Amino acid sequence: MGRVQAAKKNIIFGTVGKIATLVLPFILRTLFIVDMDKFLGINSLYTEILSFLNMAELGIGTAINFSLYRPVARGEKEKIKSYMQLYKKAYYYIALVVTVMGLALVPFLDRIVNQPADMQIAHRDIILFYLIFLFNTVSSYFVAYKYSLANAEQKNYIQENAYNGTKIISVIFQIIVVALTKNFYFFLITDAVIQLIQKIIISKYLDNKYPLLKEKNVERLSKEEEDTIWTKTKALILHKVGDVFRLQTDAIIISKILGTDKVGYVSMYTLIVVSVSGVVDTLFNSLTTSFGNLIATENSEKQYSMFKIYRFVAAWIYGFAGVGFMLLLTPLVEIWTKNAKGTLWNPAWLLAPLAVFLYITDFYFKGERKVLVNFKTAAGVFEQDKYLALIQGIVNLILSIWLAIAWRDIPTISGIAGVYVGTVVSGLIANITKPIIIYKACFNKNAWSYFADSFKYLASLIAVLAACYAIQRRVMPVSNIPGFIAMVFIITVLFNGVYLLLYGRSEEFKYLVGKIKNRKTP
Repeated sequence: MGRVQAAKKNIIFGTVGKIATLVLPFILRTLFIVDMDKFLGINSLYTEILSFLNMAELGIGTAINFSLYRPVARGEKEKIKSYMQLYKKAYYYIALVVTVMGLALVPFLDRIVNQPADMQIAHRDIILFYLIFLFNTVSSYFVAYKYSLANAEQKNYIQENAYNGTKIISVIFQIIVVALTKNFYFFLITDAVIQLIQKIIISKYLDNKYPLLKEKNVERLSKEEEDTIWTKTKALILHKVGDVFRLQTDAIIISKILGTDKVGYVSMYTLIVVSVSGVVDTLFNSLTTSFGNLIATENSEKQYSMFKIYRFVAAWIYGFAGVGFMLLLTPLVEIWTKNAKGTLWNPAWLLAPLAVFLYITDFYFKGERKVLVNFKTAAGVFEQDKYLALIQGIVNLILSIWLAIAWRDIPTISGIAGVYVGTVVSGLIANITKPIIIYKACFNKNAWSYFADSFKYLASLIAVLAACYAIQRRVMPVSNIPGFIAMVFIITVLFNGVYLLLYGRSEEFKYLVGKIKNRKTP
């Protein structure tokens, strides 16, 4: 299967799966709003805590995934077996470490969970809820390593189908459980049982698809090969630690300083953004393994030309999504959380405008970074910027904690906005430095052209955003469904029309149109 066909298959399966999982979580969250709103915050908080504990993985999976691209492309079965054996052992040890770290955190949960007086959850329940989350995380390590072989073969759709299918089934059963019982224990246990069944089934499926996973006569990797993995892993440790402190601490900071209920309010917005952007992210993440194959088989000029096309598509799609979110995210939350009488269930669920602006600003620049990070990961460029993520993490923690405290008593700004200032500023450090590193390491080129394109795309976005905002003030002075639908149409037509006018003659756009017309493998 060629790179284009593999990428296309990954994108189609991933996108269809993400679209299928869009509606159900909103139904489930609506039931939460009505009947179990006090559990929203703790559900989001524990999800982020477990993401924090996943730091124990420390990049070993990424390093081995990169190492698999070349032997898979060459069909070197024995080498693949050796890498997979190392991966298996590493993940079993990681599961043990996460278990120990997770249990060690139990005595400190009361200090992290900051409950408002009117939403108290019993201490025993706080612990038991957390242990269910911990079980789900730890059990995933016993099958997760097997996906790497399918992904290295550019068959990411196997993992996407398993995840999306499980998500759909789990949410359907959770909707039934919440509607009938309104019991958070049953909600969590339902998901845990379905996930466990899925892990068992997918593990057997991958064992049958790749019999080499069960073979016992496995040669050990050479010292040079192991040294390469550990060198990359050491660099990735710094990346992992920095990313965790930058990306997996917002909910913990908000919970501790502002209250666990505020984590629930933020989750109303993040659910919408993550659900919609999940479709977009699938498109770009599906291409990472194809880039790994491209880098293993093509010269740097071919790699550079494909990178520019990849980056152009990201600027267009993330720009379009960013404008839509900036103007319509709060109105959508407002429409969604109104009761039958047309009033909000809880006015506090609407975040301050500055917090939303910063959150979506980070979303756009994160999309830019995704292009860089995915290509860098596929190319195995880990050592050159190994301290960067650590610096980002430190900057994020300092700014987020400082401004969350300084702004928490200012309603028009809010401490949540302070947390997102740290997120935006720390993220922009990477937007500036990563292009310089990648252009030098991968293409042996100067990165000025990248920054020129960044400015061009950002200026286009701001111009369209300003025009759409002016129109919105007339079309949708208050949040309602007809106005919302009208603005979706206006933003879609105006944004894509302007970008087509500006970039329709670019080489990147012509390449994409040619691919769509010809449908040929390069």
